[in-house]
Amino acid sequence: MEILHVSAECYPVAKVGGLADVVGALPKYQQSLGHIAKVVIPMYRTKFLYDNEWEVVHKGSFNMGIQTLDFTIIKEKENTLGFDFYAVDINGLLDREKVYGYEDDSERFTAFQIAVLEWIAHWQHKPDVINVHDHHSALIPFMLKYCFTYKHIATIPTVLTIHNAQYQGWMSWDKADYLPAWDTWKWGLLDWSNTINPLATGIKTADRVNTVSPGYMLELMIQANGLESLFQVEWAKCSGILNGIDYAVWNPNTDTFIIDNFSVKDFTEGKNLNKKKLCDDFDLDIALPLFVFIGRLVGEKAADLLPEAITKAYQENGTVFNVLILGSGEPKIEHALHSLQNKFVGYYNTQISYNEKLSHQMYAGADYLLMPSRVEPCGLNQLYAMRYGTIPVVRKTGGLKDTVIDFGEDGGYGITFMQASVQDIVQAIQRGITLYRDADKIKTIRKQMMQLNHSWEESAQKYIDLYDSIQP
Repeated sequence: MEILHVSAECYPVAKVGGLADVVGALPKYQQSLGHIAKVVIPMYRTKFLYDNEWEVVHKGSFNMGIQTLDFTIIKEKENTLGFDFYAVDINGLLDREKVYGYEDDSERFTAFQIAVLEWIAHWQHKPDVINVHDHHSALIPFMLKYCFTYKHIATIPTVLTIHNAQYQGWMSWDKADYLPAWDTWKWGLLDWSNTINPLATGIKTADRVNTVSPGYMLELMIQANGLESLFQVEWAKCSGILNGIDYAVWNPNTDTFIIDNFSVKDFTEGKNLNKKKLCDDFDLDIALPLFVFIGRLVGEKAADLLPEAITKAYQENGTVFNVLILGSGEPKIEHALHSLQNKFVGYYNTQISYNEKLSHQMYAGADYLLMPSRVEPCGLNQLYAMRYGTIPVVRKTGGLKDTVIDFGEDGGYGITFMQASVQDIVQAIQRGITLYRDADKIKTIRKQMMQLNHSWEESAQKYIDLYDSIQP
């Protein structure tokens, strides 16, 4: 089977969040199952672009509104990622340093999708399935079926994978002429609440829709940023497939980012050495339990609750634990978290940035990972943490509920709580402090977590089964 993944991100080429990790790993595992998996994303000006060699595989042009846009499809020559990787270059539109955050993002990603379809339209054969990811590529199923120029490839099956339904790519109707000529009788497939909603359109027109955990799919029936009724109507073609993690990248025994490698057989010394490195670098006390937060500093991750929760936990428990924060996001949250450094010197520190190397070091050296998320479709951080023997402290939502069992339950190994609230976070930290005093219990939990299998093999096969279900 030949699979084409269309996405805005792919690790290590361009990464903002978990979408990149999935698109960078899933195709490799599909290849290992004997299939041909390809990935195409916009061509951003990233380090990967300049560090690798490329060849031009297609050139073309198309009209978008009153503009005529030229595009080039380039392919990475050496198969560095373990699968065929392509990028779409549209001069001045896609070739920018950042993935998102521009005023013309609607234009950028619509043009990207049209370029991909123009390219596929010139293939000598057809892929067996097109797997689009999130709203940035969710117009492809509609355009494939209802834009006249793609009539000869309209039967290609499509799957929409939703990594986060909060972001839907809304566009005003005055941008309808961005799309190639289409059957205007189908305008209702584009519309949701009087706007063009790419994610809603993808849900309506893709042959199958899946989310990145079974729990998240269930949650979308009742909380989907305005699309709840749509998910209920389209329920029959929807499913959840839990994300895996790339064991070639996330492996404490071979990870080149950490100072001392370790495995389930010798993790005690390895984690201690990595923890010492973190504590030395960030002026923390190695004798105390170390809680870390790694991720975007936004309300969706409940990062806005952390300043008050951390302060209250110190007030109620004293300085008997450390906290280290890594992330970036909303300036107000960044400032509030950074300002705590002056209050809890020697027990708290922050790094306001995106830092892949430091994140690996934190997973390896921390005792606990905080994830109080309001929304977490799957969550990869808790899977990385467990792989490195770091106990996840999570709110029971979405994929966190699917992957973390509280240590107080039979077979449990994490710390869970119900509400995204200051008090629930504080109580979870207190439970972690108490658990840390039981060295034997901590060791047993770490050993159990590190032996869990969250690799992509099983999930990759489930994607293949999903594709098989829509083959002609």
